[in-house]
Amino acid sequence: MLSIPQIYRIGTMFWDDKYGTHGLSPDGTPVSIIVGSHVCAEDPDEAWIDGEVIGIEGRNATIVTTEGKTIIADISNIYPKDTEAPPAGVDDMTKLAYLHEPGVLHNLASRFALNEIFTYTGNILMAVNPFQRLPHLYDIHMMEQYKGAAFGELSPHLFAVADTSYREMINEQNSQSIFVSGERGAGKTETTKMLTRYLAFMGGRSGTQGRTVEQQVLESNPVLEAFGNAKTTQEGSHDCMAASVVLVNLSRSNLISMGISRGLQFVHIFLKGHVFAKSLTQKGTTIAFTCSLQRHQRDVKKFKLGDPRSFHYLNQTNCYEVANVNDAREYLETRNAMDVVGISQDEQGCHIPCGTAILHLGNIEFIKGNEADSSKLKDEKALYHLQTAAELLMCDEKALEDSLCQRVIVTPDGNNTKPLDPDLAALNRDALAKTVYSRLFD
Repeated sequence: MLSIPQIYRIGTMFWDDKYGTHGLSPDGTPVSIIVGSHVCAEDPDEAWIDGEVIGIEGRNATIVTTEGKTIIADISNIYPKDTEAPPAGVDDMTKLAYLHEPGVLHNLASRFALNEIFTYTGNILMAVNPFQRLPHLYDIHMMEQYKGAAFGELSPHLFAVADTSYREMINEQNSQSIFVSGERGAGKTETTKMLTRYLAFMGGRSGTQGRTVEQQVLESNPVLEAFGNAKTTQEGSHDCMAASVVLVNLSRSNLISMGISRGLQFVHIFLKGHVFAKSLTQKGTTIAFTCSLQRHQRDVKKFKLGDPRSFHYLNQTNCYEVANVNDAREYLETRNAMDVVGISQDEQGCHIPCGTAILHLGNIEFIKGNEADSSKLKDEKALYHLQTAAELLMCDEKALEDSLCQRVIVTPDGNNTKPLDPDLAALNRDALAKTVYSRLFD
C-alpha cells in the first residue's frame, strides 16, 4: 500500500542494485524516445494513455493514441511502454521492462481486474484495497499454504511477508519489524490485523481462559480501533493519518503482548497528536467509541454524554453515522475487548470517563476577562461542561478552571501566575485534552 512515489524510490533502488542500471533515468528507464516508439503519455481524464510516436520536433512529440487521437506532449513527460508485457500483468514489478508510474499503474490495474490485489516489488508487497470482504484470502487454509513456504514461491500475499519475518526471527534470532504504509483508506488497519492474525497463528497456539492467543489478539482489535481510529464515511473506522506507518515488533515470546501492547504503543505514539481530526470525511476524534456510547442508553447518563453534534471535538465534521455500522454493537465489542486484553472493570471505569471528559473539555469556551489579557468562562454552558469534566476527572472545579485560564511561571524567587487571553486559554484547553488522552496509555 505504498504510494506511487514510494514505489518509484524503493523499486528503482532495488532495480539498480540488482541490474546495475544506474546510468538510466531516475525512473529506471532509458531516456531516448524516437519515432516509432510505443509510449505512455499523461492524460487529464485517464491519468495515462498509450500510443505511438509519429514525429518529434524539438522537445515536443506527436503521438497517435490507441483510441486514434493525436496529441502533442513534452518528450520529458512521456515514458516508453513495454509492448511485450503479459496482459495479466506480472506478480513482481522487477520483472517489468520499465519501472515507471504508468507501468506500475497498468500492472496493478491488470492484476486487480483479475482479483489479484497483491503484487511484489522485490521483497516489498503492494496491496490495492478491494473495498470488499475477501475471506478466502485470509482463512486457515491460506495460512497453511504459506506456512514455511519460501518467499516468492507462491503468489504475492501478506502471509508470505509475515512468514518470512517470523522465520527470520525464530531461525536467526533477529528482531523484525513490518512496515505497513499507505494513504487514507488504503487498508492499513485491516492489513495489520491480518498480519497479527498470522503471527498469532504461527506462534501463539497455547491459550488462557479457554482462548488461544490468536483468538485473544483478534478479540483485542476493537480496542485498537476505538482508541486509534476515526470513523469515516468511506469505510467506517480507520486511522486518521494520511500516510501512517504501523510497526509490528516481533518478540520470540509472548505474541499476545506483540499484538496488543505494541499496538497500543503505536496508537499512542502516532495518533495522540491527531485527537482532534477536522477532515469533513471523519467522524470526530480518535476516541470514536465514546461517540458510540450515546447509542447505549444505559451509559449515557452515567458518562454524561449527548448527541455527538453537541460536542466541539465531534461536530467539526459532517459525519456522525456510517451506513451499515452499528455503533451500539461496536461499543459492546469494545468493552468486551477491553476485558480480553486485561483492562479490569475498575480501569475501564477510569478510561471511559477520561475519554468523555475530553469531549466536555472541548466545549469549554472563553471570553475576555476583566483584566488585561485575561479570560473567563463564556457562559453557563461553558460552566456546565467545566463542572462535568471536573467530575469525570475527579478533580477540583476551581483548580481546573485556573489551570485553563492561567499559567504558572516557576522562578528561583517563587511562582508567578500569569493570566491567559481567550485564544491562549483555548490552546491550553486543547493541550490538556491531548495530555489526558496520552495518559490513557501510561
